[in-house]
Amino acid sequence: MVNTEEKIALVTGAKGFIGKHLALQLSSVGYSVCGIGHGLWAEIDAKRWGVSKWINGQVVSSNLDICRKLCGPPDLIVHLAGGSSVGVAIENPHEDFIRSAVSTSELLNWIRSEAPEARLLAVSSAAVYGADHLGTISVGSHVNPYSPYGVHKLMMEDICRYYALSFGIKVSLARLFSVYGRGLKKQLLWDLCSRLDAGEDPVVLGGGGEELRDWVNVKDVVRALEMLGDTASRNVPVFNVGTGIGTPVREVVEKLTGLWSKGSKPSRISFSGATRQGDPFSLVADPSDLNSLGFKVGVDLAQGLADYVEWYREESTR
Repeated sequence: MVNTEEKIALVTGAKGFIGKHLALQLSSVGYSVCGIGHGLWAEIDAKRWGVSKWINGQVVSSNLDICRKLCGPPDLIVHLAGGSSVGVAIENPHEDFIRSAVSTSELLNWIRSEAPEARLLAVSSAAVYGADHLGTISVGSHVNPYSPYGVHKLMMEDICRYYALSFGIKVSLARLFSVYGRGLKKQLLWDLCSRLDAGEDPVVLGGGGEELRDWVNVKDVVRALEMLGDTASRNVPVFNVGTGIGTPVREVVEKLTGLWSKGSKPSRISFSGATRQGDPFSLVADPSDLNSLGFKVGVDLAQGLADYVEWYREESTR
């Protein structure tokens, strides 16, 4: 029997990198978390991440109905399901469109009829801003996506605005910058650790190394998302989730390589100069709207990278 007094959170994409951390964060502050997404997930493992009920499947009305039946009507819905990388979206843009735009339409249509009082936090990406920005980017900056991934995230945002305007659904949008941390098994940090672990020397990376990114640890991201769940309204406020600090990729690579070598001679690192399609030169947040809510970053980059290397070594020995 569902406890009607308990706060219920529905998290799409709860089995993903950010989703797991978010479910654990929400459960720690009193939510019962129901998750939906792709992949089998043993109950004992799901509960270890704070997920009380897990539905393996697409974000469609039939699966959302099951979530409601098992857990009760959600107070908060966090929509994390969708495309997760620029590279994958370029390789298969149609699939990325379905994962990001279509899933959002399915979810909002279900909310309209089955959970109209729920607050929706839809998680978007800094990729919506595109490639034409220098310095920090405010939420009021122009958007001009540079990749299919960014285009589909912007479409997701527009669908949210349409449903809020037309049907009064309460929505908030969070644009994430470069999220990293324990559990991330893709992108630069995972690739670099994998190659260092294999003894590769030299390690040749793409790009020029001077590209600027706003690296924000997943522990801070999920604290921010938990906070932003309360901001959902028919006006659809938008927030950047980042640190406001731009760090060149080369500096991040050098720091991680130094942490990996622990005083021994590190592998040589070089950059090919070849820029991947869809990757802007600079993506650095102006997080002032988020900070105005009282949010403060808790994990600095040096600490976060050290923690990532420690996690990778633990993971590789299992």
